[in-house]
Amino acid sequence: MGKPENVRYTNQFYRPRRVNNNGLYILFLVTAVLVVTTIILAVVTLTKSKKKLKNETTAGSGQSAVTDVNGQTVDPSGIIVMTPTPTPAPSIESYQNPLLYPATAKMDVPIGTPEDKYSPSGRGTTQVVYNGADTVSGYQRADEIHLGDPLYYQQVGGILTFRGTNFRNCASWGTFSLDPSKEDHLTQVWEYDDIGALKSSSWSWSWFGTGWTGQPLAVKWPYETQQLMNMYPEKRNKQGLTEIIIAAMDGYVYFFDLEDGQKTRDPLKVGATIKGTPAVDPRGYPLLYVGQGDDNGEKGQIGFRIFSLLNFELLHFQNGLDSRAYRSTWGACDSSPIICADADTLIYPNENGMIYTVKLNTQWNPGTGMLSIDPQTIAYKYIFEGVEGKQLGIESSMAIYDHYGWCTDNAGNLICIDLNTMSLIWSRRLEDDSDVTPVLEEENGHVYLYTGTEVDWQRDELEYQGASYTYKFDAMTGDIVWQTSQSCYTSNGVNSGDDVNGGMLGTPVVGKGSISNLVIYSYCMTKGKYSGNMLVAYDKNTGTEVWKYEMKMYSWSSPVDIYDENGNAYIVICDSIGQVHLVDAATGNRLCYIRMTRSDNPDAQHNTESSPIVVDGMMVVGTRGQSIIGVKIS
Repeated sequence: MGKPENVRYTNQFYRPRRVNNNGLYILFLVTAVLVVTTIILAVVTLTKSKKKLKNETTAGSGQSAVTDVNGQTVDPSGIIVMTPTPTPAPSIESYQNPLLYPATAKMDVPIGTPEDKYSPSGRGTTQVVYNGADTVSGYQRADEIHLGDPLYYQQVGGILTFRGTNFRNCASWGTFSLDPSKEDHLTQVWEYDDIGALKSSSWSWSWFGTGWTGQPLAVKWPYETQQLMNMYPEKRNKQGLTEIIIAAMDGYVYFFDLEDGQKTRDPLKVGATIKGTPAVDPRGYPLLYVGQGDDNGEKGQIGFRIFSLLNFELLHFQNGLDSRAYRSTWGACDSSPIICADADTLIYPNENGMIYTVKLNTQWNPGTGMLSIDPQTIAYKYIFEGVEGKQLGIESSMAIYDHYGWCTDNAGNLICIDLNTMSLIWSRRLEDDSDVTPVLEEENGHVYLYTGTEVDWQRDELEYQGASYTYKFDAMTGDIVWQTSQSCYTSNGVNSGDDVNGGMLGTPVVGKGSISNLVIYSYCMTKGKYSGNMLVAYDKNTGTEVWKYEMKMYSWSSPVDIYDENGNAYIVICDSIGQVHLVDAATGNRLCYIRMTRSDNPDAQHNTESSPIVVDGMMVVGTRGQSIIGVKIS
């Protein structure tokens, strides 16, 4: 075989003969110059067009950008001006509260540095952490607590703890339709009148009905879980059931159908007075957490309990008569707890001054109905220089942002605690006792806290007029943003059965949507002993009064903000003779009111110390008149 033509060999490899390509090089060079020139002209034109568009828009004259048929913004020269597309909010899940959607808290606000006088060292603070009977130094939680925006608190629909969320900011669920042609928007549609009584442990009277805070819970159970519960068959098999759970001072927990007020199952017997608000596990697990309000059950057994809602089995009891506590002789628990789902941990302040956190180690299989817990408890106590241990009971519920918790005690201390290290961040003493649950809001890179005080120990007198102090705090530093007060009366007859504190007993409302500029507080006994109540709406930024609504009777019940389908906001509040007031939350004008009644005794007094909830346009509340009542709002 001959050599290929025009090829010369070099060793074993060959290469083609070089060809003269000078003409191609010249063509390539000319093309490159033309392309670069075109690009430069395009950039200059675009820059001038954008500058011209900016100048015309700023000046407010000339031809401005328009939107073409494809929805694109085009400047006068025809060049498309790119605009960023906002990230859409995630779609709402069926178990999330529409009133909290979309989530607004970024959960990125860091803890600050308090003034020295509010720091642990500045107040001479002693702190102790217990793991069982052993004290722990330098505690760090293995499974850390982190709670996010309230929209994400739960995986089952309803109101599952006092004021609904870890921010304690929502005691209503969903919207309702309000007929503007009607004058009466409140209708009592059902009642349950068989709540009993239980004798007090220390006084001559008995506890009747439901007490303070006494808020009902509402649960939209997964149907699969509902089938495993000890409900009556017709309720267990009902699709779309919303179950109401309410604890009473006769020592029972009661269960009702929201829609018709019929019992869903037999009551759960605790055997001791319950005054506060229980909680249901936010994961949808059939677990009920309930505290005890008086030592009038089994002797020496006062504290909080965890029950299975499958069969009412008692799974855990924490005795509040805890020898480790500074207030070891009183173990009541009126707080409503919070559960961190991701950490499988219960957070429960107590009237003995301890804060208990319980790693539950929950095992739940909805397919088989197997439910168990294996509790491991970390307990925390604190005391300040100059404060007696008997003053340190906590009756407020704890509000939580990420892993920081806030609550108040009977000595008037507002505290901020790191729940992962169980250590105090800051504390400051308010001007009086405070049992109100703080409410949180994240706004413009800050976390704010709203709270207030009773009129309790300002004077050493049985009856007097004092000040109910009202605060907005920077929650991360303890700094006061603004402060004001309202004059209220009080009666400190604790040993005579006539102990009715005035001031702020109801937890405040932090407005949403159309009233997001307002925070609304309730002050009781503004006109004298047993007389007068005032709702006051303040501008959240300045603390300036925007409106006030005055009532003839006093109220310990918390106001609840509700919203119609058009986004209009209203307040419902109950008073000491069983009246329900519906108020326009934007103006403070009353729309209507009704008085709750018993069908078997129309003259019965429905003093309403308990706080209501509103779910799908139905208000549910318990009364001292031994009734649970459902009121339709329409």
